[in-house]
Amino acid sequence: MNTPMIDLNQYRDATHLAEAVRRQEVTAKTVVVATLERITALNPSLNCFTTVTATAAIAQAEAIDRAIAQGIDPGPLAGVPFAVKDLFDVAGIPTLAGSKINAENAPATADAAAIVALKQAGAVLVGALNMDEYAYGFSTENTHYGATRNPHDRDRIAGGSSGGSAAAVAAGLLPLTLGSDTNGSIRVPASLCGVFGFKPTYGRLSRAGTVLFSSSLDHIGPLGRSVRDIALAFDVLQSAAGADPVWSRRPLAPCVPQLAAGRGGLRVAIAAGYFAEGATPEVFQAVQQVAEALGVTQTVTLPETHRARAAALTITACEGADQHLDDLRTRPQDFDPMTRDRFLAGAFLPAAWYLQAQRFRQWYREQVRQIFQDVDLIIAPTTPYPALHIGQNLIELNGTTLPARPNLGRFTQPLSFIGLPILSVPIAQPQSLPVGVQLIAAPYQEATVLRVAAVLEAAGVVTAAIAQGIPAPRPT
Repeated sequence: MNTPMIDLNQYRDATHLAEAVRRQEVTAKTVVVATLERITALNPSLNCFTTVTATAAIAQAEAIDRAIAQGIDPGPLAGVPFAVKDLFDVAGIPTLAGSKINAENAPATADAAAIVALKQAGAVLVGALNMDEYAYGFSTENTHYGATRNPHDRDRIAGGSSGGSAAAVAAGLLPLTLGSDTNGSIRVPASLCGVFGFKPTYGRLSRAGTVLFSSSLDHIGPLGRSVRDIALAFDVLQSAAGADPVWSRRPLAPCVPQLAAGRGGLRVAIAAGYFAEGATPEVFQAVQQVAEALGVTQTVTLPETHRARAAALTITACEGADQHLDDLRTRPQDFDPMTRDRFLAGAFLPAAWYLQAQRFRQWYREQVRQIFQDVDLIIAPTTPYPALHIGQNLIELNGTTLPARPNLGRFTQPLSFIGLPILSVPIAQPQSLPVGVQLIAAPYQEATVLRVAAVLEAAGVVTAAIAQGIPAPRPT
């Protein structure tokens, strides 16, 4: 490739990397080649990627360098390499969505709307990332494409279903990725891998060109190493146009300029009741760290949250099964057995249960809306425990044996259910595995979430450090 080798991790995050490219301190091609070298060196032991689009990435980087040489600003993400969960359409390759069946599909003819937006801002797509089959899982232990391993401990899961997206950021392969979140599939792996993972308001970002799991609940969003990167990516993604019927054109001021506003009189509370039970001590310690940093003592209780989770599970199962009925009838052997069995169970749920779950959803949304009249932001755990060992099926928690992987969504599912904007922030606990804390706001209040996260980041309470023991590849 005849391009000088650099350690990209000298740049703190995507924002600083883009600034260096625009100032011509480093070329976009040098950045992309270094990224591809790091992926080649580290991905075999982590299994983050299903496809690497090296040729297209280098061509895009060269075009960015030519634009800069001509005095043209390529955008706020100039030269920043990124990759996407393999349910976003990438022109020229099949959209796998973690499945064996989809590998038989023709290549996508166009990029998903979110990819188009990031490319227009100067970001460079380098590939597609591993996930749970059809996004139905919390661990990214994929039967067809292998398990993605947690960079902090390669014997443990990365979380899911956006496991490849979180692990790639945590390992320093990329500063920015995209994932999707139905019941926690951005926030769970962000928590287990120690990175920032953002689920905006339902409908805020276009899902055009993505494989849906549960249309009532699916969101897309970014994962990254800094609050500013998340805010910048979110602002860029707001411009994505598409045919997604739930995509909201509601005007929203850019979030990046608001990061400096600080907490500034915002009313913050800790989620009590359901969210203060059923987790390991380090999880509650992380919530307390955030609360103490913000000077928060007030608590709020979200009513009937256990029913909200049950209703979310019902909607997910019914809508997910409906997406795959033909294949479930004709080629059940080609599914991951666990995914297949969950879809089959969803296919047999009575329609009355689904309708009642949707009615409960409306009631629960209104109850939480009332709470947000008195507070601006709520703090809650992201996952009930740190990363599990690969293959672990059970966990002992407070004297009770529980199914380990399904319960990773205990604290995320009731909130996805009503489409709130939520950021999982990684807590600085150097001597232990990462855990995350959710910052939760009312619909369309993404700026509130990001402002508070910026305060915590500036105080050193939250940080997304690259996993130790993941060295840069040697120059060749």
